[in-house]
Amino acid sequence: MSSEQRKAFPFSEFEPKWQGEWEASKAYRTPNPGDADFDASKPKYFVLDMFPYPSGNGLHVGHPEGYTATDIIGRFKKMNGFNVLHPMGWDAFGLPAEQYAIKTGTHPRVTTEANVANFTKQLKSLGFAYDWDREVNTTDPGYFKWTQWIFLKLYNSYVGDDGKAHPISELEAQGLSREEIDHRRLAYVSEAPVNWCPQLGTVLANEEVVDGKSEVGGFPVERRPMRQWMLRITAFAERLVSDLDGLDWPESIKMLQTDWIGRSEGAYVKFNVEWPTCNGKPSGNPWAPPTIEVFTTRPDTLFGAEYLVLAPDHPTSTYLTSWLTTFLHTWPKGISDKWKGEVTEAQALPGLAVQAYREQAMKKSERERQQEGGRHKTGVFTGLYARNPVAPSKLIPVWIADYVLAGYGTGAIMAVPAHDDRDFEFAQKFELPITQVVQPPEGKDWQGFTDNGMAVNSGFLNGLPTAEAKKKITAWLEEKGLGKGTTNFKLRDWLFSRQRYWGEPFPIVWENGQHRGLAESELPLLPPTLEDFKPTGTPEPPLSKATDWVQYSATAKRELNTMPQWAGSCWYYLRYCDARNTERFVGVEAEKYWMTGKCSVPSAQCSDSEKLSTPTLSTEHSAPKPGGVDLYVGGTEHAVLHLLYARFWHKVLFDLGYVSTPEPFQRLVNQGLILGEDGQKMSKSRGNVVNPDDVVREYGADALRLYEMFMGPLEQVKPWSMKGVEGVYRFLARVWRLVMEVDDEGVWSLSKALQDVPANKQLTKALHETIKKCGEDIEKLSFNTAISQMMVCTNAFTGAEVKPAGAIVTFLKVLSPFAPHLAEELNAQIRAKFPALAAKRFLSDETWPAYDPAALIEDEVEVVFQVNGKLRDKARVPIQATKEEIEKIALASARVQEFMEGKPAKKIIVVPGKLVNVVV
Repeated sequence: MSSEQRKAFPFSEFEPKWQGEWEASKAYRTPNPGDADFDASKPKYFVLDMFPYPSGNGLHVGHPEGYTATDIIGRFKKMNGFNVLHPMGWDAFGLPAEQYAIKTGTHPRVTTEANVANFTKQLKSLGFAYDWDREVNTTDPGYFKWTQWIFLKLYNSYVGDDGKAHPISELEAQGLSREEIDHRRLAYVSEAPVNWCPQLGTVLANEEVVDGKSEVGGFPVERRPMRQWMLRITAFAERLVSDLDGLDWPESIKMLQTDWIGRSEGAYVKFNVEWPTCNGKPSGNPWAPPTIEVFTTRPDTLFGAEYLVLAPDHPTSTYLTSWLTTFLHTWPKGISDKWKGEVTEAQALPGLAVQAYREQAMKKSERERQQEGGRHKTGVFTGLYARNPVAPSKLIPVWIADYVLAGYGTGAIMAVPAHDDRDFEFAQKFELPITQVVQPPEGKDWQGFTDNGMAVNSGFLNGLPTAEAKKKITAWLEEKGLGKGTTNFKLRDWLFSRQRYWGEPFPIVWENGQHRGLAESELPLLPPTLEDFKPTGTPEPPLSKATDWVQYSATAKRELNTMPQWAGSCWYYLRYCDARNTERFVGVEAEKYWMTGKCSVPSAQCSDSEKLSTPTLSTEHSAPKPGGVDLYVGGTEHAVLHLLYARFWHKVLFDLGYVSTPEPFQRLVNQGLILGEDGQKMSKSRGNVVNPDDVVREYGADALRLYEMFMGPLEQVKPWSMKGVEGVYRFLARVWRLVMEVDDEGVWSLSKALQDVPANKQLTKALHETIKKCGEDIEKLSFNTAISQMMVCTNAFTGAEVKPAGAIVTFLKVLSPFAPHLAEELNAQIRAKFPALAAKRFLSDETWPAYDPAALIEDEVEVVFQVNGKLRDKARVPIQATKEEIEKIALASARVQEFMEGKPAKKIIVVPGKLVNVVV
């Protein structure tokens, strides 16, 4: 499309103009309960975008996709009588920001401020209806003061027998010791094996390690034990699973969270290790033979347990390695070389082989071990055996293998290769026995059979179906003191500390080897100003360089770790409710209103749900819902990190009485990825990245917004197409020309065809069909089909000789959530000549038009007229017209008469509602 053609649509003139007017007039400011202009009679609608990390690259075209969707529905809800909260902010702490600062040689505070300014400019250029007075930034001391405050609430809380968080003061009142209390805290210190990256100088979560390297930078990662702050998210595992039921989330996300938490019912079973006969065989403490406790979801298969497997980082693995190195200097006779590990020089001695394997395995992240375990199994025999509790005469080998994780269950498993896929593969590789203990339905092979069946080769369980066998063996184990029934979770506690500079400092000090929290009056705890903020390359965090800052008092020092990038995003949605409150993390009334829709304003001002007066949409707020945010839009990449962490924090705050809902987000929608025009994921290396600034410059913000919504269903993956952008631009130009015309000098003015007259029947029907369908489609987030309907309506208006101004103003109200700049400009142009047609200054303050069902009734039908079987004309006729009436209308057509050439009709064929064929 040439620049001359684009000149016919002067978006570059009116888009900045309206952005300036909206900002200057605070058109999208949202009042809170207690504000003079707050209308308590309206229901609330809290629509939220996952706030971005402000990178140095600025926005990419994937950002506006979700942001435009929330903007459309936010504008729509406002026009339908809702108080709409639609804010924006910045997730600016964390590893990516710090790495960018190191790369550019600039302090992260400086780079973050510059990146935020650029993002803000870009977002404002797209006309989003954000209330910028509520902007938050996780690096703002006024914000992270409350992140630190919430951490202290976690630190000073525990989970009681009711499964809910309680103040730690309750335990103090019971006279528990300091050690007992610290063991119960939701925020606690632990010595744990972690993913340590020397180049980044910090520990990493499992999700931040890919193929043994850091996701950021691609640096080698190793496992090492370190003292870390942990959050006891596992105490909420049951609720985090069960409470998903009340949420309107994609089933795929619910499944990801459910699988990540990994709830499973089963039993603990104890296996006693036997020391072999050897020179200098130890006895008694400290070298008593250990008992290995395993967790299994299939205790009914205990008779088929052929070996035990310990995780490499299991405490018993460490104990056994020490014992083996000290006492066992030969392998048991008759074992295969395959059992001795993969490090040849270590195979001579069991202790060396086990130690070599453990060191190799512990360099991998748990995520890698899970992935590799699905492809090929590795392991090493310890040289030791344990007794199966249901068959004491049967000794089974004890192995160490990296497909078993220390953090799941007990970190040890009983392997039943006949009925577990992983155990079956392991047993085949290492030539271990395989014993059937479950009989599958007829026609199925028992090897690798993992479903329910009938117990066989299982002593007193023989003949029992799986469910009964589980109950019977569990009761037997409990009676004998050899085990017990339990519910277990795959979820691990959240490793919460980082050895970096750019993060929230912990509000903790250490004195005489003990930790304690700061007083609220000491918050926010600001990070020290460091010129050298780079990681030390050792476990010593960068904050250790600020010696004056570290020294809290003569006898106490500050915690040197910082919080991870996830901390600030765990609660930012709550801060949006009351972003400038300096006394609380969120005001009581603001939180209650925006999260539940309830308010405590006097009843004369605050209507209950029966009194809400909103067009058609108030019913969805009549029933209480567990989640507070009505609509949350963002990517699937946050399924088991941010979304899970935020739910955890919210539940703690709910239990402690600080928030009103048990869940943060009621409805979740994941927008689909936008691919490059080549169908590949956009990346600089492929050269297929599209910069939204370029699109806005060439086609305008409305064209970008509209195109991203027109590409296809919001949740689908879609390829970018510049031809598609041009097509949407042409549609907007057609809308422009419904109202405006240009003279020979290139000056735009109101079209002479625009008149203050009623719309005819066909235009009225097209308009009301559009009002109805677009309203319904917006509610369903089916924006592409809504846009298609608006194109149909535009075509109808275009074909009319006289353009009815009132009907077009109504159409602009429907268009305004999608293309606010164009709609606003055309509305203003019409209002200048016909002021009675547009009462409000901005379309966002107008009421969404109601459709008239009567206008949708089809009372006419199009009939085609043929002469000798060839189409010559067509006309709309009353749907109830008789054959005779339709025949008269056809014969009255000038075109029909022209092709009859004055000849009489030999025959007239009338098909009601379809055609008339005149045969001459």
